[in-house]
Amino acid sequence: MSDSTAPSVEPVRRVATGVEGLDDILGGGLPYEQVYLLEGGTGTGKTTIGLQFLLEGARQGARGLFITLSAPRQALERVAQSHGWSLAPLSVCELFPAPAKLQPGDQQSVFHPAEMELEDQTEALYAVVKAQRPQRVVIDALSELRLLAEAPFLYRRQLMSWQQFFAEQQCTVLLLKEQAADGSLSEVSSLVHGVFQLEQVAPAYGMTRRRLQVLKLRETAFRTGYHDYSIRRGGVVVYPRLVTVEPQPDFAQELLPSGVAELDALLGGGLNRGSNTLVLGPAGCGKSSLALAFAFAAVQRGEAAVVYSFEEGRATILARAAALGMDFQDHLAAGRVRVEHEDPAELLPGEFSQRVRRAVEQEYARVVILDSINGLLPALPSEHVLSVQLPELLAFLNARGVVTLLVLARAGVLEESIQGPLNPSYLVDTILLVRHFEAAGRIRQALSVVKKRGAAHERTIRELQLGPGGIVVGEPLTAFHGVLTGIPTYTGAAAALLPKD
Repeated sequence: MSDSTAPSVEPVRRVATGVEGLDDILGGGLPYEQVYLLEGGTGTGKTTIGLQFLLEGARQGARGLFITLSAPRQALERVAQSHGWSLAPLSVCELFPAPAKLQPGDQQSVFHPAEMELEDQTEALYAVVKAQRPQRVVIDALSELRLLAEAPFLYRRQLMSWQQFFAEQQCTVLLLKEQAADGSLSEVSSLVHGVFQLEQVAPAYGMTRRRLQVLKLRETAFRTGYHDYSIRRGGVVVYPRLVTVEPQPDFAQELLPSGVAELDALLGGGLNRGSNTLVLGPAGCGKSSLALAFAFAAVQRGEAAVVYSFEEGRATILARAAALGMDFQDHLAAGRVRVEHEDPAELLPGEFSQRVRRAVEQEYARVVILDSINGLLPALPSEHVLSVQLPELLAFLNARGVVTLLVLARAGVLEESIQGPLNPSYLVDTILLVRHFEAAGRIRQALSVVKKRGAAHERTIRELQLGPGGIVVGEPLTAFHGVLTGIPTYTGAAAALLPKD
């Protein structure tokens, strides 16, 4: 069959959810005029998302109807007020115990389920929908309908009837439901067009962590897996999981120098764009200063850089850099560099990934520093997440031509080792190893490149010194044997060492 006779595929009509980040996961929004299930435990933000969905429709000129089967209107108003919203653009229908009858012309209508059969409640719901003629509907919560229906068969039959009715009325509907105690899927999931599951976990320390998963969405592709989200004043914000298979921009295959000639020689000219480097060593050996050198070199060329610190404060980092001749103040004022101190106990991993994404895509950052990976670990819900989320982040940055530097502290001073889950060495393209060694009655630092994928580099060991003169890298330590053991053997002239600073 020729292309001219091939049937054309109509684009899926979508409605925006009003939830930041969620439409990105859904490929642009919810398919139009369908019924969706939003399921989660208490405190996961179901009602907040429902209100955001309706208020977004109101901003676009679509009528919205909130049907509550349990909470009174006053409770909804309190939720709205906590986010700075008004329910004035919406219609609210209460279908729960109260001594009144349905008044379709009013925004608020009340029934008494104890004196009403399931069919009567359904007729009441149909009446208010026909009277209000909404394009968007939220029903909260299905658990009340389940109690009224009693038998699973009646429950499913009633939901199928609702689904057909809403399709005839051309409504896009969100059904809110409490999640089962055992975490099993709702019997409603097979009937609806899409299923969204909300979860929250309270860690041993720090803020409650929430995550969202799209379990089902007909007609359209969506971003699978768990996505972190938070509930803040202004509503729910979702942080989509990074996906590196999306179309990527082209970037020049070139080297980013550090501005220190001997360090660049050790690296074979510098660090490749679109690569990541692990700066590894014990405390106090100069790891962070080496990473900052690449950021400083980038901003001096007019490029943007961002530093995320999980341990030291912003003022401390800038003061240390200035003491080494790297004064970032003018670049900070020009917006070419940002130095952010992050509190791991208050940071969601997904939120952090999206902040890095914005820095790269909106601020055009070309150098990203994470200092240190040890400090990032407390932000993760469990240690094994490091082996999943970190590769996603690094792959994203590599695909956009970013030079990423990861600082990692090793245990010990002379006999260093990587302990626990903090061993990302297999993920990175380059490993810059710094370690202490003893020579001529002093504790000194040695610098070497252990690994650099796809590029030549020196395999020598050079001395590193930090002081008023800045970052100084010496000539190869050919006069010593066993530097990496921490206690080398002297085999030549002591002049091979750098003079005292």
